[in-house]
Amino acid sequence: MGSAHSDSPAALFIAQKILIAGGFGSGKTTLVGAISEVRPLRTEEVLTTASIGLDDLAGVASKKTTTVALDFGRITLGQSLSLYLFGLPGQERFSFMWDELSYGALGAVVLADVRRLGDCFASVNYFETRRLPFIVAINCFDGAPRYDAQEVRVALDLAPDVPVTLCDARDVASVKQVLIALVQAISASRARSSRT
Repeated sequence: MGSAHSDSPAALFIAQKILIAGGFGSGKTTLVGAISEVRPLRTEEVLTTASIGLDDLAGVASKKTTTVALDFGRITLGQSLSLYLFGLPGQERFSFMWDELSYGALGAVVLADVRRLGDCFASVNYFETRRLPFIVAINCFDGAPRYDAQEVRVALDLAPDVPVTLCDARDVASVKQVLIALVQAISASRARSSRT
């Protein structure tokens, strides 16, 4: 039986971090859970009266839980690459964790809910300020108004190089397309940086 030395190319294993951000109730936990090949780590807690005045339930009145730290999932691509997905908590009171969680990330998906579009401004601003490549994925909730990507781009005042796509965070194929769009955005961002 043969084995490879640990310093041989066959033994290299690469893990990359992708962030999933967006407002409260935008579907981050659902997205991570839909695509993760392992049972996702979730830090959801039941909403209580302590969140009154802190968590705005307008547009998401049926929401009963909230992420209080992070979501974590994993996707393995081939034998040598894994993507680690970190779902950031959406409420401003948890933003102190974002710097730690985003350290070393390749890029991010900002999940947008058109019923509460303003809730993703903090995420967009965070990634623009840090110059971390990101895309905006519009989570098409049942019964929510439909807007095309260009309308959302204008509403969020996004730079022309920030991709905007539609998605269903519950659907594996749709989430795969979102992650492919993110990888393409990361590649394009690196190509632009190498030219400057």
